[in-house]
Amino acid sequence: MNKLLQILLPLLFCATIASATKIKGHVYDKQSGEALVGATVILEKTGKVTSTGLDGSFELKDVPVGKATIRITYITYKTIVQEIEIQSKDNEHLKFYMETAAKGLGEVTIRATASGSNERDARRIEQNATQVMNIVSGKAIEVSPDLTVANVMQRVSGVSIERNSNGDGQYAILRGMDKRYNYTLVNGVKIPSPDNKYRYVPLDLFPSDLLDRLEVYKTLTPNLEGDAVGGAVNMVMKNAPDHFQINANIATGYNQLFLDRKFTSFDASGIRGKSPYEINGRDYNATQSDFSKGVFDYKSKHPAPNVVGSLSLGQRFFDSKLGVVLAGSYQNTYRGSNSTIYTPSVTGTDEYSVITNKGERQYSAQQQRLGLHGKVDYAFDKNNKISLYNVYVNLKNQEVRESVSTTYNGVYDPANGNAELVYNTRSRLTEQQIYNSTLHGDHKFFDDKFKVQWSAVYSTAQTEQPQNAEIELNGLQQNFQNKRLSLVNTSPVEMRWQRNTDNDKAGYLDLTYNIFRGDKKLDFSLGGLYREKERSSFYNNYVLAPSAANAGLIYGQDYRNYTDLQLVVSNPTGGVANPLTYDASEKTSAGYGMLTYKSNSLELIGGARVEHTNQGYHMLFAQGESRPTGNQIYTDVLPSLTAKYHITEKAQLHASYYKAVNRPGFYELVPGISPGDDYDEKGNADLKRALADNYDLRYELFPGASEQLLVGAFYKKIKDPIEYVFQTSGTVHSNVLLIPGNFGNATNYGAEVDYTKFFNKIGIKANYTYTHSRITTTKNKRQINPSNGDIETVEVDQTRPLYGQSAHIANISLLYKDTKKGWDVQVAGAYTGPRIVAVSQFVNNDQWQQGIIQMDFSAEKRFKSNISLFVKANNLLNTPYKLYIKGVNPANDKIKEDLVSNGHTLIRDDHYGQSYLLGIRYKFN
Repeated sequence: MNKLLQILLPLLFCATIASATKIKGHVYDKQSGEALVGATVILEKTGKVTSTGLDGSFELKDVPVGKATIRITYITYKTIVQEIEIQSKDNEHLKFYMETAAKGLGEVTIRATASGSNERDARRIEQNATQVMNIVSGKAIEVSPDLTVANVMQRVSGVSIERNSNGDGQYAILRGMDKRYNYTLVNGVKIPSPDNKYRYVPLDLFPSDLLDRLEVYKTLTPNLEGDAVGGAVNMVMKNAPDHFQINANIATGYNQLFLDRKFTSFDASGIRGKSPYEINGRDYNATQSDFSKGVFDYKSKHPAPNVVGSLSLGQRFFDSKLGVVLAGSYQNTYRGSNSTIYTPSVTGTDEYSVITNKGERQYSAQQQRLGLHGKVDYAFDKNNKISLYNVYVNLKNQEVRESVSTTYNGVYDPANGNAELVYNTRSRLTEQQIYNSTLHGDHKFFDDKFKVQWSAVYSTAQTEQPQNAEIELNGLQQNFQNKRLSLVNTSPVEMRWQRNTDNDKAGYLDLTYNIFRGDKKLDFSLGGLYREKERSSFYNNYVLAPSAANAGLIYGQDYRNYTDLQLVVSNPTGGVANPLTYDASEKTSAGYGMLTYKSNSLELIGGARVEHTNQGYHMLFAQGESRPTGNQIYTDVLPSLTAKYHITEKAQLHASYYKAVNRPGFYELVPGISPGDDYDEKGNADLKRALADNYDLRYELFPGASEQLLVGAFYKKIKDPIEYVFQTSGTVHSNVLLIPGNFGNATNYGAEVDYTKFFNKIGIKANYTYTHSRITTTKNKRQINPSNGDIETVEVDQTRPLYGQSAHIANISLLYKDTKKGWDVQVAGAYTGPRIVAVSQFVNNDQWQQGIIQMDFSAEKRFKSNISLFVKANNLLNTPYKLYIKGVNPANDKIKEDLVSNGHTLIRDDHYGQSYLLGIRYKFN
């Protein structure tokens, strides 16, 4: 019997192998013909199950030969059940086409629109969009390493980001155009900025997990506001789903920086929101007891772990007439940086700067970010729908900056470790918030021939900086040992209150009439908006110093903590007569007319927009300025034309021309001097708006569900571009000021390539942008006057790139997705090439940022019961932020610092450390 089994078992095994084979296939959307990612493929009665890959393909191995039943399921699609014949070899490549499962609504029909929350829908919106645009889907945001909208922006072609002192992304630069040339929308409505100086919105206020998708407009049509030379950012927030959904996550993590050093904080609990002047009146004389000592009560320890979390709930009711979605996000993170900053100064007739001192800084910042979002929409019938949307975001940043400066003077002796030092510690509490409420209506009449859309909008944006404090002490290095001494003689302690509020009220109206329809369709649209913007700015600064009896007290000898100091207020009324306390307003009215023609192969959208601007300011406490009140009134006609030619169903040419305007910010017009982090700044009442002609051409190919190839070029000609330059102030202030101005004409052109391709479980997303810009500005140059031998300053013209523009920007992300096993993995790299970040008063002394490579990682593993674990890691390479001047002054050799590399002089070197996050997610669909 055993011998018989030994003979039969191998034969049975061989027979089983011979009767088993494998089948392959693809699953597509029946209407669009695009591949479906993540569809479940089941071979019934065999236990064989798999999922379609990123290209819609599937493969089942070791399946039995003969007749079989295959079942394919996918959410929102009708299930396919089909009998197939499996051959022993050379099986036919199977193709299945799935139909969407439309839900009947009785007499009420709500048009199904792509949400953009998944990659397939995002690509379709890009393909069908009138504007040249790029979209990051909600799903891509969810599995990415990014926690804020600012960091998501760096994944978009042609976009680089400007980071804050903690290394977090903050502002977007589109196609080499500085952040001032862009505007920000929430659900298509412009929002004001809480920034205390400028119009542009800090995108780090917005948690990324509130978004359905992120849209970046690179061209404009007449129905869009015309102040976007670089482009516009539209955050489309979560919408009500067609069935009950829950999405919740919580995560914790740490920053590598604070494993290597401690985190410094101060006690902000006693800070008052209003200054002594505001509380007690203009004639009140403040004393030290009016200020919280907590701002100088410093503690250094390792921080608690970071905590982030979000929750969203959504459902439709009453046969899908009523939709409700609520979402919230909270992030408590500890960030910081270690910085070395060298101060450059052009002396004598030297061509390049001499380094006068070095500052070693440590930043420690606790960021608490809150986002709340809610939307209710109701469809009365198939022709009438209204919605009410509200969003609130808040970012509270409590930061300590500790600095030790070394002065390169006659005392400086690096060989023996001797130098004069200055210790400076700054406590800063900043709270920024934005609130927007939009009531919107959509109405159709006469069998959809006439459409009306309207919106009533209220928005407010605020920044509060109460009792920001700064204290400065003399110091000394002897034999390589550092010590603090007494307070500096002039303005050793400052207490500052600063805030601003922007209130916007706006109304939008859009009317569209269908002239004819069929194979060819022509629509005529007209509409406009009216907006009133009111800004108030307040600035109050107190200067404190030790009394005569305490002037020479030595830290560590006469007192041990800054809170022990007994101080006298030098300006007890608080210097309230400050030019930065002002009111401003802006009234914008706009109207447009637009024709939209569509045929099977061609789309044309053309028209013009007219915008009228009335912008003014009033300084409440002018200090000798010749123009304490100012006003600008102007009207701009902004034509545009967009054409799309459909080469095939999946390929098209997209061309556009539009004219755009860039208005000065209020702060830029007010002619008062404001203290900045590194340089004082001053407004320019004569600053003019910039105007730009913009041209775009892009070839667009969408070969698969989530795949694309976009190849484009752009050209911009800017009249009166606004740039900041260093200038010496007048007789009242002898320091160098950073001042905005207009500089003739500038050009900016470039090319973009954006490529997304999937190979079953592997995917690649890559983009590259080349940008070239030129602007000519006047610079100073010192030279010897041959007639008398004196040093004189002459003006020369110098041509350079636009501020903030990098010639090369690139992104690449490698993706791995296994739907069956529940894996999503992403490695993302972003490169930003060198760019100017500070324009010098002197020729050849602009400060450049060194090229940066940012490498991030994320992974998610899904389990049963709707649970998944995820990890996010940022700045894996700990890439430094470095600034340099393109030139070398031999006089800097005596500093004995490693400043020179490749003919460049180092100006700044910041390190932020890696960040790690581990979390759990729950989804119920």
